[in-house]
Amino acid sequence: MLPSKYIPTAIKASLQKPLSASYSSKTGISSILSQLDLQPNSSNEFQGVYNGKWTGNGELVDSVSPATGETLGRVRFGSVSDLQETLALMDSAKKIWRELPAPKRGEIVRQMREALASKIEPLGKLVSLEMGKILVEGIGEVQEYVDIADYATGLSRMLNGQVIPSERPGHVMMEVWNPIGIVGVISAFNFPVAVYGWNSALSLICGNPVLWKPAPSTPLSAIAVTKILQQVLEKNNLPGSICSLVTGGADVGAEMSNNKAIDLVSFTGSTKIGREVGLAVQKRFGKSLLELGGNNAIIVEDDADIDLAVRSVLFAAVGTAGQRCTTARRLFLHEKIHDDFIARLCNAYNQIKVGNPLEDGVLCGPLHTKHSVDAFLDGIEKVKQQGGKIIRGGKLIPGLGNGNYVEPTITSISHNAPVVQNEIFAPILHTIKYETLDQAIEWNNAVGQGLSSSLFTTNPTKIFKWTGSSGSDCGIVNVNIPTNGAEIGGAFGGEKETGGGRESGSDSWKQYMRRQTCTINYSGSLPLAQGIKFE
Repeated sequence: MLPSKYIPTAIKASLQKPLSASYSSKTGISSILSQLDLQPNSSNEFQGVYNGKWTGNGELVDSVSPATGETLGRVRFGSVSDLQETLALMDSAKKIWRELPAPKRGEIVRQMREALASKIEPLGKLVSLEMGKILVEGIGEVQEYVDIADYATGLSRMLNGQVIPSERPGHVMMEVWNPIGIVGVISAFNFPVAVYGWNSALSLICGNPVLWKPAPSTPLSAIAVTKILQQVLEKNNLPGSICSLVTGGADVGAEMSNNKAIDLVSFTGSTKIGREVGLAVQKRFGKSLLELGGNNAIIVEDDADIDLAVRSVLFAAVGTAGQRCTTARRLFLHEKIHDDFIARLCNAYNQIKVGNPLEDGVLCGPLHTKHSVDAFLDGIEKVKQQGGKIIRGGKLIPGLGNGNYVEPTITSISHNAPVVQNEIFAPILHTIKYETLDQAIEWNNAVGQGLSSSLFTTNPTKIFKWTGSSGSDCGIVNVNIPTNGAEIGGAFGGEKETGGGRESGSDSWKQYMRRQTCTINYSGSLPLAQGIKFE
């Protein structure tokens, strides 16, 4: 078991709740689904389309547990025609939803928050089973949705515009915000609940119905969430299509990108696919919100609190088995503390328990798919081919059934090696020695992505350099905390190939609305701006 000082507080608290080490996902899944009011139809299928009614006319797909390789359920995906039918129903629903006063919409989101909170344990377990993250992270992900619903409820009374001084007498100029229309959310496998929650809660209070296409490999989590939202909408006599769901593959995603009925497409996923989505949406002059890849770095200065930094790097690099967009993938260590830090970090890594995410004491679950395992092994080979070395890990873990388990890995390699320039969605941490902070900042900024970054130091001068104009070029710039684990109150997102989108807190809500400048003439005369005379 990992020494207490190396376990983040949130994880430590969860481990005090024992779970059976012999937990079987096959015997447990029926109970979890029952608690979530999920029952297959007479064909033993879960329907993957909701637009006021449950249906689905696409292919039949298995949801598979990455921890055991077992089938959790069979889902009938939606088709492109299902999507088009759903959009037609949403077009009618948006006219009802946008006319509801924003605080009333906030009340509906508050009820959704209460409904989600009442199901937080079974929903968190389902996330763990279907995605592969440890139970405390699965429950924490649902809590993140609960938190953003809290935030959105309050925000529904603060969607403020502004009054702007007019240069013309007898005129008032205002900036107002109105609903953008239909919002499409294409979410990723690694956060099968929270990413939708960020988008949905804000979009709903802004007056927009939401269409959700989850990752093809996590459909049950999406169906479970939608069932919860359905009950709230029905209780308030509102159209179910306000929170629509269409599971599906690339054809459904492509139609969402190209269909003019969707006013905003929020996409979370790889830079490669995000570029295609962004181009397709822009081609039709729609709006897109892109949350793409991260190649995040931690810099540890020689004056840093080393124990704090080791704990932070451990969570940042190993949490969620390295499958967060904010996972630390590069570690820059000052030459004075490099060797000692590596020794301490390896000691911490060596005590990480890898295994079934629902088992007691496990801190690192499986990779999500066999494809992810292949990407991990390919990354290890590239490290070796490009002059790097494996300090620890680098192998598959046998003896854990059919799960996708790999060793959390630490490498030593040049900062400009090609393998370091690209994100590998696995627990591989590249360590690099540097001489000066300026050099480390330059290397931090040298990759194409710009999501999250963190500096460990006790020097205020270095802190303000790091957070200033000549510091990190990322959207998230931390000091003495990990690159991951962002709070919902700040805007979440990054620059460059990360896409430039912002979700969650701050003024991210503005992306779900259209800005309008309104000038009202109450003077009875017609003075023109800039002193123009047109008489």
